[in-house]
Amino acid sequence: MKEYIDTGKKDTRSGFGAGLALLGDSNPKVVAMTADLKGSLKMDAFAAAHPDRFFDVGIAEANMVGMAAGLAIAGYIPFIGTFANFATARVLDQIRQSVCYSRTNVKIAASHAGITLGEDGATHQTLEDIGLMRQLPGMVVLNPCDYNQTRAATLAAAAWNGPVYLRFGRPGVPNFTPADQPFEIGKAIHLEEGSDVSIFATGHLVWEAIQATRELEARGVSVDLIDIATIKPLDKEAVIASARKTGKVVVAEEHLIAGGLGEEIAAVLAAACPTPMRFVAIDDQFGQSGKPAELMAAYGLDAAHIIEAALSF
Repeated sequence: MKEYIDTGKKDTRSGFGAGLALLGDSNPKVVAMTADLKGSLKMDAFAAAHPDRFFDVGIAEANMVGMAAGLAIAGYIPFIGTFANFATARVLDQIRQSVCYSRTNVKIAASHAGITLGEDGATHQTLEDIGLMRQLPGMVVLNPCDYNQTRAATLAAAAWNGPVYLRFGRPGVPNFTPADQPFEIGKAIHLEEGSDVSIFATGHLVWEAIQATRELEARGVSVDLIDIATIKPLDKEAVIASARKTGKVVVAEEHLIAGGLGEEIAAVLAAACPTPMRFVAIDDQFGQSGKPAELMAAYGLDAAHIIEAALSF
């Protein structure tokens, strides 16, 4: 197995902040907005360097989406930032009408996603955001796994012509992807070649899948491990090729089973090559308050449960 080195835990929201700061310096068309969450979204550096292109709209997320759509029509590239729960469910109508239906070039930066928001509890944890966003025609959905990949995904989102939903999180997680690795929207990242079981992981579950793969291979199980950083458009060719090679699939994600990456992969495989599957995700539940690591273990979103799913075949 390849060596994956954790260079130090960093929160993926800081990767977004770093990417946004780079864009502010390199692209005068990039503007940024937040709904009273500049610090939480790590937008401080952009705001300090480019105060004429930064807007705090207060707790008025629907207005923020409309303002962003207008700026996009005027030729700017707006990034709007708030918690993932407020960036999706609270403003779904505005995103549907003003962003996707109108095909405006708006980038939705959604922080504190998933159950790893932690102590803030179920009202702020969003486990259905990927499902909501990937159903919208024309919306790209990105879910990077660490600081470096989130920074690269932010740059890629700005270069993409059209709506983008960029999902990232609050807790510090291992930072292991190469700092200079480019992010190509629509392409899966093949981490390990194997023949016994395919593991598709996204976001915070990628590092857990790497740990699971290390243990599985120590037990003689050959793992085909793929990082799905772009959930939509999905790299269908990579998914089908891996499933045909191994004949068994595990999908790991910090999201509900309903509407998530696992369901999307299941639909692809049902049409191309029906394959037995296991889902490491949350089944029809809300979150609860707790420390991120404790919640991940309690809801079965860790390396141990990925191993269990793979061995269940």
